[in-house]
This record gives sequence, C-alpha cells and structure tokens, in this order.
Amino acid sequence: MSKGPVSQFIQHHYRHFNAAALVDAAKGYEQHLLDGGKMMITLAGAMSTAELGVSLAEMIRQDKVHIISCTGANLEEDIMNLVAHSHYRRIPNYRDLTPQQEWDLLEQGLNRVTDTCIPEEEAFRKIQHHIAKLWKDADAAGERYFPHEYMYKLLNSGVMKDDYEIDPKDSWMIAAAEKNLPIIVGGWEDSTMGNIFASYVIKNEVKASTMKSGIEYMVWLADWYRHNSGGKGVGFFQLGGGIAGDFPICVVPMMYQDLEWHDVPFWSYFCQVSDSTTSYGSYSGAVPNEKITWGKLGIDTPKFIVESDATIVAPLIFAYILGM
Repeated sequence: MSKGPVSQFIQHHYRHFNAAALVDAAKGYEQHLLDGGKMMITLAGAMSTAELGVSLAEMIRQDKVHIISCTGANLEEDIMNLVAHSHYRRIPNYRDLTPQQEWDLLEQGLNRVTDTCIPEEEAFRKIQHHIAKLWKDADAAGERYFPHEYMYKLLNSGVMKDDYEIDPKDSWMIAAAEKNLPIIVGGWEDSTMGNIFASYVIKNEVKASTMKSGIEYMVWLADWYRHNSGGKGVGFFQLGGGIAGDFPICVVPMMYQDLEWHDVPFWSYFCQVSDSTTSYGSYSGAVPNEKITWGKLGIDTPKFIVESDATIVAPLIFAYILGM
C-alpha cells in the first residue's frame, strides 16, 4: 500500500533516537499484521480524555487491532467525551494553578486531567443515569456481565444518541461496540463508574456479583489467547504503564508456569510507548529483555521502546499503519 503524506514525512524526518524507534515500531507493527498476526493495544492513563479515539477508532474499523486492554477510566472517558464534549474546559496553564484555583475547579464540578477538565454533572451523571438502569436490570434478572459489556449495551441501545456532541466516528468505544471488539479491564473498580457501582452495592441496590470480576477477565483472556495465538501469534502494543499493560501480559506466564500448558507461545511483538524511563528492577517500567525472565517475551520477539509522550507517538504510529 502506498503511503500518504504523514507517513512519508515520518520516514523522511524521523531518523534517529526516539524518532527512529517510532518508525521501527510502526514498521514492525505493520509487518506483524501483514504476516497474519493479531495485535493487542493497551491504554493506560487518560488516553481517552486525550481523544485518542480520533485515530484509534479508525484502527479498530480497519481491523488493525484485535483486542484492547484499558483502565476503567479509559473505558468510560471516551463515552464522557462523546456526550459532554462542549462542557469540557481546557486549561493550557495548568502548571501555574494554585491550590485555591484547583479547589475552585472542584467547586465548579470540573475534575482536571492535566490540561483538560471533565465536567462532572454533564459527563459522569449523564452516563450514570443510563448505566445504572442496565446494572439494576441485570441484577434483577440474575444476569452478570463484564464492565465493557455494560458499556456496549449502553452504546448499542442508542439511548444516548441525542446527547452526542462529537462525530461518532471519533469515538473508539463506538467503533469497538460495533465490532464487539474484546476488551479487558483489569482493576475496573478504580474508575468513576466503578466507584459509583460500589455505592449501589453499599446501598443494597445491586449485588457486587452482578459485575464480573478481574479474575474472570483473566480466565476469559486465557481462553481467547489460546484460540488466537496460532500462526504469527498475538502482538502487544503498550501505551503507558500500569495495570492496563501489566494485567494482560501476565496471561502467558500464567498459562505456561501455573497451568503448565507448555504449548503456549510468547507474545510475538512488543512495543512500549512511555515517557517514564524504564529501569531494571522496575516491574511496570521493565525494559523488554527483563520480560524474557518472566516468561512473557521470547528471545526472538521483536521488541521496541519509544520513550516519549504516548499522546504524540500513538497517532503517528497509527497514521503510518493506516497509510495516511
């Protein structure tokens, strides 16, 4: 496939250091797909509030990603941006804010994520009204679902369509819901919707078991990996650190070491994009070779590190893979 101007610019100008690593990682990702491999993308931090959906949604639509692992925050914040975008407030001088100014934002119902404030009433509460009904209906029917499955039900029902404030094509969750893309959300409880769900449990309005757990996610992922790691295998494209990456990458050593399934292949491509410098002895920030010792990557697994801001790097790599 011929490359467009963005890809041509990257190839011409990005020649050394992290820039060259970006190009190498993009070419490795592309080759992995051309060889018939599948790819997991992991989303840490607040990539949805950074509106990664503008590029990630098209990756999903074009089958350039086959499974996503994300934090509970990323799962919900894409939908929050979808229905409350006009109420967000950008604060370019966020580094200069005083504690009093931060408090004033809280008083206004504006929860800050770096330079962007999420409006509590228009975002959190608008979703809560609809998602709580799905939780309670499932609870009453004795049904149980994963966190992302409830979100898919919410989007696919169409009850929030009149509230959309951005082009739906820029929402990665809508793209994922339309394809029923597998999503893993380890530690979903550490999210606004997770906290809200816990409040309903405390008030005895739903049972905790109505939400499937992280352990059940791991069990499901083990089965998915067994059925999708043949041939070229499954690659691992990690944006940021933390549980979004740490949780799913462990499925391979779990199957090999704990279940003693010795026919389980390692992850067949690995790239980590993070501005946190990796160091030996640091688990979340372990360099790729250290992951060999944990039974996650093989000696010959293509390995890449791009030490830069994922909000800058990811759209460029996605653009290259999409041929833009």
